[in-house]
Order: sequence, then structure tokens, then C-alpha cells
Amino acid sequence: MSDAHTMPAQPRDRAGKGTARAARRDGMVPAVIYGGKKTPAMILIEDRVLRKQASRAAFFGTVYDIKVEGGGTEKVLPRDLQLDPITDVPVHADFLRVTGASRVAVAVPVNFVNEDASPGLKQGGVLNVVRHEVELSCRADTIPDTIEVDLTGKEINDSLHISEVTLPEGVEPTITDRDFTIATIAAPNVVEEQPAEEQAEGGGESGEAEEAKAEE
Repeated sequence: MSDAHTMPAQPRDRAGKGTARAARRDGMVPAVIYGGKKTPAMILIEDRVLRKQASRAAFFGTVYDIKVEGGGTEKVLPRDLQLDPITDVPVHADFLRVTGASRVAVAVPVNFVNEDASPGLKQGGVLNVVRHEVELSCRADTIPDTIEVDLTGKEINDSLHISEVTLPEGVEPTITDRDFTIATIAAPNVVEEQPAEEQAEGGGESGEAEEAKAEE
């Protein structure tokens, strides 16, 4: 379960492209906090702080306490992070206000365990991951850090479905109309090498064919 992390922020008085560009030159990223039946709050977060948090695999599934300078603390969940298409640096972030009782939909990373206990993988099978993360519906205070998928006993050509995953109480997938696949154990791709003698013979036949064409 994700515990609340903290990010400091400064209030932002004005919106607009000019103000946003000036903030970015000063090493700050414009952001907005919305929801909770309150007026949206415009803030600025230090670029290095936001980048460090955004690099975490569970960033969008982590509840943050944003402490606004001169104001209060907002409990939020990251909802969007816009990146510069050239430099990949953050240019804007959206945060949703939440409480412990808020029910949210979040994408949670999948973690595969007990690979050594999978006969299929021991025989050279390949773990083909269909979903690297699964969207779950749960309370903001019960968001799992990861979803553990157990590979014990899995053979080649076996599939692993969401129904095989044990989720915490009150946590459920947002897709409920089918037992979707998370991963499969695929057969190894074996390319048989042609014996050297056959390759030589093949080359000879090819050469003779070329000679015949030349004679024609």
C-alpha cells in the first residue's frame, strides 16, 4: 500500500504561457490541484523535486501531501504529467484532491514472482508480458504498490489471468466483463542451424542455376 509522500510547492498567482515559461526558466514546473468540490489551486513545484518523484514506477499510484508555501497541505494523486517533446522535462502536472475514502482508478505495476518455480521457464520458455500494469479501482488509502503474479507451476503455453491474482480487500480491476490475460509462458524460439554440408550444397545449386541463366 502506498503511503503519502511529501512535495513542497509555491502558490502561483497567474496562469498563461508567459508566466509558465518564466517559471520554467526559474526551475519551477506549473501545476494545478483540482477536484474535491473546491476551486482549482495553481501551484509551482521545483523541477528537480518533480522529476525525482516522476521517475518512480509507482508515481501515478502514490498519494502525495503537497505543502503549499504560506498555505495548507493538499492530499493529492498525480493524474497527468506533460513532458517537453524534445527534452522530456516536465512542463505541467495535474493533481487530483483525494481523501482516504476517495475511490480512484489507478494503474498499478505488475511484479512477477517465483520464476524459479515455473517448469515452463526452466525449460527455456519465455515470459510474454501482456500487461505491465493493471488499472485498479480502490480507495486512495489502499492503493497497492504492485500487483504480484505468482509463476509457480506454470508450464509452456500457460496463461496467467487476473482471476489468479490475489488483490487486497476492496481492490478490484476496472475491467470486470472478462478474465483478461496478464502474461503467457511462450515456447522458446529455436532456429535450427543448417548443417555446413547442406549449406555448401545449397550454394553449389545456386551457383549452377546462375551459370545456367548466364548461358541462356
